[in-house]
Amino acid sequence: MSRMMPTIPKKTAVFLVACLAVTTACSDDKTDSPTAPTARLSAPAIDSPADNQLVNSLRPVLVVVNGVSPQAGARTYEFQVSNNSGFSSTLFTRQNVAEGPGKTSVTVDIDLPPPTTYYWRSRMTQGNEASDWVSAKFTTKQGGYNRPGELLDLLTDGFTVGERVGSTTFVAGRGIRIDNANSYVRYQLPATVSSGEFSMEVEGLGPNGPRNKQAIFAMGQGTGTITNNPFEMFAQYRGTNGNPDNCVTFKAVWGSTAYKLEFDAAGRASAVMNLDPSTTYFWRGSWTPTSYRLLVKAGGVNGATIYDRTITAPGGGPYAPSPHVAYIGSNSGAFVTDDGSFTGMVVRNVWLGSGSRPAMVR
Repeated sequence: MSRMMPTIPKKTAVFLVACLAVTTACSDDKTDSPTAPTARLSAPAIDSPADNQLVNSLRPVLVVVNGVSPQAGARTYEFQVSNNSGFSSTLFTRQNVAEGPGKTSVTVDIDLPPPTTYYWRSRMTQGNEASDWVSAKFTTKQGGYNRPGELLDLLTDGFTVGERVGSTTFVAGRGIRIDNANSYVRYQLPATVSSGEFSMEVEGLGPNGPRNKQAIFAMGQGTGTITNNPFEMFAQYRGTNGNPDNCVTFKAVWGSTAYKLEFDAAGRASAVMNLDPSTTYFWRGSWTPTSYRLLVKAGGVNGATIYDRTITAPGGGPYAPSPHVAYIGSNSGAFVTDDGSFTGMVVRNVWLGSGSRPAMVR
């Protein structure tokens, strides 16, 4: 007698087939090693300027602590500076900066006008990979710089890029005061400026000063006395017994006292003037390989010209002091070789360079 097979409900059959399929799949599964994760670069860390730092330079140095990579190969860095936190536009970008030992740095090669807040960021790159960005912000302080071919010293914020010698006093918002004839500010330039200008705004200049040869500014070769220096250049507003009193004059020497430019007594007598201590005067000495010019304006850099004279050099070669050293005032008083600096003058917005004064001090 034949046995009849029980009828399996349709839904139950589907369920059994599904279970068999799952069972078969599980029995065929093979355990593989996990795929190694893609190597990721660890971002550098901000070193300086730190977040919210006030910096003294218009061209700051950006420094990061190096990032970390789990793989071998050269590592480089990218730096950016922007005036907005989203970096929708950049003022400075530098790529492929080679990694340094422990830290990596780059110098911003454009002026960042003060006082302004800027945002900067950096990341590490290796091959086709790049780390996350790290960022910070800083504010440029009104200050200055001394680099090849250009020197800027604002002096209105209690800071100088020069060396203060003797007694000098910062006057808030106005500049630096030279307190006596034996005091001055000295700038040793990193490179000779063979043609250019040395200019500044000066107040506190009045007639009948106590010294006969009172220097507003001077420059020459080395840090010895400026008197009889082979590259002596100075501008003076002479005082009592100034031959004559209260005259504006200058002297420029090209390598030897045999090649010097200066006015005689008659030339000086035609430049006698009573300056006003409450007025700001703009003084600019400019030179080429063959000439020297002194310009003085009353009322600042955009004021009225009250003195403008040029003398052409008869020969002697280019202006080539090495090292090239410049002064607010003069060091001749300290060396007791001449009458030194104009006592009590207040100086600001100093520029010395082969190019024009920056827009920020025009």
